[in-house]
Amino acid sequence: MAQWQELLRLNLVQGRLTELYERNFPRHIRHCLCPCIERLDWDAAAVDENKASDCLHALLMYLNELWSHSVQDNCILPGPDFPGMKDYLVRNFEAEPMTLAIILSECLQEEKKILVTAYNKQDGGSAAVNQKWRELDNGVNEIKRQTSEVNKEIKALEVLYENHDYILKTWQDKVEQCIGLTQSQAAVKEECLKQANFINQTKQMVLLQIGKILKQAEQIVAALTDVELPAWKLRQQIACIGGPVDTCLDHLQKWFTAVAEVLVQVRKERQKLQEQNKKYNSNDASGLHEETEKSALSLLTKLLANALVVEKQPVMTTMSQRPLILKTGVRITASVRFLANLPEFKCLLKVKPVFDKDVEETVKGFRHFDFNRDNSKVLDVDLPGGGLVAEFAHMVLKESKARTKGACQGRLGVTEELHSIKFVTVFQHAGVRCDVETSSLPVVVISSTNQASSAWASVMWYNMLSTSEPRSLSLFVDPPPLTWQQLSQVLSWQFLSIGQRELDENQLSMLRDKLVDDPDGLIHWNNFSKNESAWIWIDGVLNLIKRHLVDLWRDGAIMGFVSRKTTRVLLEKRQTGTFLLRFSESIKDGAITFSWVEHTNGETFVHSVEPYTRKELCSLSLPDIIYLYNLKSEGNTIRNPLLYLYPDIPKDSAFGDYRTISEKEEPKNIDGYVSRTHTYSQDPTPPSPPHQDPHMDIDADIKDHQVIQELFHDLLDLPSSSFLWTSRQDTATTQANFFDPGN
Repeated sequence: MAQWQELLRLNLVQGRLTELYERNFPRHIRHCLCPCIERLDWDAAAVDENKASDCLHALLMYLNELWSHSVQDNCILPGPDFPGMKDYLVRNFEAEPMTLAIILSECLQEEKKILVTAYNKQDGGSAAVNQKWRELDNGVNEIKRQTSEVNKEIKALEVLYENHDYILKTWQDKVEQCIGLTQSQAAVKEECLKQANFINQTKQMVLLQIGKILKQAEQIVAALTDVELPAWKLRQQIACIGGPVDTCLDHLQKWFTAVAEVLVQVRKERQKLQEQNKKYNSNDASGLHEETEKSALSLLTKLLANALVVEKQPVMTTMSQRPLILKTGVRITASVRFLANLPEFKCLLKVKPVFDKDVEETVKGFRHFDFNRDNSKVLDVDLPGGGLVAEFAHMVLKESKARTKGACQGRLGVTEELHSIKFVTVFQHAGVRCDVETSSLPVVVISSTNQASSAWASVMWYNMLSTSEPRSLSLFVDPPPLTWQQLSQVLSWQFLSIGQRELDENQLSMLRDKLVDDPDGLIHWNNFSKNESAWIWIDGVLNLIKRHLVDLWRDGAIMGFVSRKTTRVLLEKRQTGTFLLRFSESIKDGAITFSWVEHTNGETFVHSVEPYTRKELCSLSLPDIIYLYNLKSEGNTIRNPLLYLYPDIPKDSAFGDYRTISEKEEPKNIDGYVSRTHTYSQDPTPPSPPHQDPHMDIDADIKDHQVIQELFHDLLDLPSSSFLWTSRQDTATTQANFFDPGN
């Protein structure tokens, strides 16, 4: 069953696979009999009549067992049509079992291809990346090895210098004491000259070796600052808008630290050579000394100037899944990391965040903001990760100057203004001094939570278009359009980050029909973001999934984006009771409905229930709604018309793990929809939903709670003992309920 389950998990049962089984073999039989089908050797049976007959017999035996268990369980709910499945297999394949073997062999092979293609997409480019990283590892290890060799050579030089100096200073005394040695004086001088020449040659070789190390280090520093660091920043940019990418800094920190260590060590070794020259009155190769010092200092400065990165982009603690949206007066967090993590750099750097530093005056026509206090932090060692990190946990923005009159005013909305936060410091250590700074991705500053959805549209649009530095904060003065490929990707990421499942090709096709009206297939900013836009509807659906439908969306139970016309086409050829779940196209705040098919007297009817909104899903979960939904037919017979989740999955298989109560209902037609007043069955009384004043506006409650979270988030983070100022139990209960999002 593993292969079929994996296809279901990756949401690959639609599209290509649907077409495959519609042409060759009923998919509902593949679904119900998957353990047995995957256990049998259909490849061998496809070329052997006897094996094919044995496989068919085993399949029928397994089917009989399922049928028998179903009867013994005496389940009153409709289940799979086991007699119909058996009749299909016997009627079509009993006389020609090899035909079944060939079909299933081809289907199983095609399933494997679909899985391999999906895995390759997930792992695309990983082999090339791993090879590039191995080369960097090898290069860094090589210059570390060579630096170690240089250190040994310089120690050996010190010994040679000491020996040579000792001979020079003691030979004359020995000559005076032992006149017989006078005859050997010339030989000794010659030997000393040989030693001096050997020392100079060795020193030249060491300096050349240092030069070679610096050449290799130059290539590695360029790869780190010009390739790997921008690539990581791009990955972080994608991750900020929901992309499934790795933003771990371990590799970069390892390389930056190792190269910084090498360059610091090279400068120390060069300093030792200079000290030896001074101590022993040797001035050889001074030109090489100056060249190596200049090169080492330049490389180290370049590396350190790029070593500061924004590890966690600015985010409000109340909107952790949507960074880069900031609200005045609300706590903002961010963190920076210095990638060159040497022990001597600990507590050396003091980093200060500056809002809109060096922003062009034309952009300054936007609103002006400042932080309400000095948020400077010293880079210290982060114990769990071992990195030089500073976390800014209590930054708060205040507006310092209203928007001035100018060209930008009137053309751009508040959520189209882009700002930035720069983190600046000065590195000064061991003769190296350089200004170090890094910038956040552009942020949008809002004054009301109602603007958050539009602000997120701006964040997505910007980060799909602008993928390199320097960043343009004026992008929305004349925003370029997005291609459908770009927009579909970022929309799919939203559903992945919220509900752990991307949009499939069919869902994206439906969205494309709604969003793309340009002959060139482009989507323009105003059509996407302004007024009653498609984005507001999509974001309402995302909010609905986040609050009420995460599990069902993740498990693929919700088809979601499918039009009414397509719904009819999909359902009308299915067995009675087949239903699907789709999002309402008319309710902007997000709503979900289900449609089902019935075949009566040769006619086909597709019904849809009035959509369920957030208000209703707060009181009753969608799985319980599905189980409680009942129709009252003639003769007052009550039945639940929802039997199989499209295409043919029994309702219990799809929703059984999520239900908490039982079924029943009565029908009415309202504006083309069937009514949805739920009734409980005669099973033991289920727990009542939370009491709610019928006049209460739940949306208002949610907004009130968001405001409370924004204003008092720090208090809500405190340990419960901090609230001991209230002694009355009823007051404490009221307080807990007030701050609990579930109430």
